[in-house]
Amino acid sequence: MPRIDEVDVPSAEEPGARLKDSLPNQQPRRNSWWMLVLLGALATGGWWYYHSRGTPATGAAVAAEGTTPGDAAAAVPVVVATAHRGNLPVYFDGLGTVTAFNTVVVKSRVDGQIVKINFTEGQNVKQGDALIEIDPRPYQVQLEQAEGQLAKDQAQLKDVQIDYERYQTLFKDGVIPRQQVDTQLAQVGMYEGAIKADQAAIDNAKLQITYAHITAPITGRVGLRLVDVGNIVHATDTNGLLVITQLQPIAVLFSLPQDQLPEVITKMRPGNPLNVEAYDRDNSEKIATGKLLTIDNQIDTTTGTYKLKAVFDNAKNELFPNQFVNVHLLIDTRKNVVLVPTTAILRGQQGSTYVFAVNGKNTVSVKNVKVANTTGNLAGLSAGLNDGDVVVVDGQDKLKEGTLIEPHTQRVGTSDAAQSSQTIDGGAGSRSGGPAR
Repeated sequence: MPRIDEVDVPSAEEPGARLKDSLPNQQPRRNSWWMLVLLGALATGGWWYYHSRGTPATGAAVAAEGTTPGDAAAAVPVVVATAHRGNLPVYFDGLGTVTAFNTVVVKSRVDGQIVKINFTEGQNVKQGDALIEIDPRPYQVQLEQAEGQLAKDQAQLKDVQIDYERYQTLFKDGVIPRQQVDTQLAQVGMYEGAIKADQAAIDNAKLQITYAHITAPITGRVGLRLVDVGNIVHATDTNGLLVITQLQPIAVLFSLPQDQLPEVITKMRPGNPLNVEAYDRDNSEKIATGKLLTIDNQIDTTTGTYKLKAVFDNAKNELFPNQFVNVHLLIDTRKNVVLVPTTAILRGQQGSTYVFAVNGKNTVSVKNVKVANTTGNLAGLSAGLNDGDVVVVDGQDKLKEGTLIEPHTQRVGTSDAAQSSQTIDGGAGSRSGGPAR
């Protein structure tokens, strides 16, 4: 058993000394741990930035060596189309309203009661078809009275004519004076005039009977009837009996800016009217094709526009009175221009127009172009591109000079003076709408 004096008891200063000796050894270890964490974070961020953005050197190398499966992520997917030469129609566009070629409000020309209606609402009638019958009996009575008066006057005329012949014989024999012969001649003339008046009364009564049978004055479509059987009508009534509108042919009134008037007048030639196309309210589907009939004789000073009138056959009743339509007047056809979709045309800060043309290694380059005219979703170029050049029509916002692309083809349809539609990926697109995507 050890003695108390042999036990090793630490002194009061020894714990502090041990702590002091240990601090210098722990501080370097903590600093090294934080440095490793910081370096790891920087390495991770650099790796992410490198693989998400790529480097110009990598893009240039891919453009030089071609696209490979491993480089597909670097290519920008875009839609492209091939430019081709063709004819581009030039249209003047305006807003129009369909108007019946002729409109007739049928009214009664006699007074009387309606006894029969021979039409149905909405029926197509021809000129001369019976529509409404008014009771003709009062006018039949007037006819008989006139005929009776005529018979009476004819008998009296015959009597005075016999007396006149007798007076002429007596005057030659010197029995009666000349004045008596002249008086009898006047009697003959008076009854001859009465007979003419009687004949006029007969004709008038017959005319009133004819008016009592109302017929269609034009060929057209009957609207809603405004009267019923049993109604009393008068020749002085302000309201009509029915309305007939001529729908074949039919007219369209539309307006164009006054700046376009000189070119329209120049293109109008006798015997060769300009073609006019009517589109629906959305300006997406063509309804009918007609001819320009005439131009109004003055410009509306309040709007700065002038009115034009076109006529359509309307064989299938595609157009209806008061229908709103978008009108496209074919004013010219640009021959042998390079055609591209309008979505391929971009504008620079200085107002210049350019496209992204596709090169052989699936890279793009900027080409300045000159737009001759735009019709619907096709643009005609007079300079900048050649037949067969491939241009980007969608996805240009991600492109710049030399960008590698992954092209998807869009097919541009043929355009000429009679057709300005385009076919895209097997679907039909209208002349007025944008290209299908």
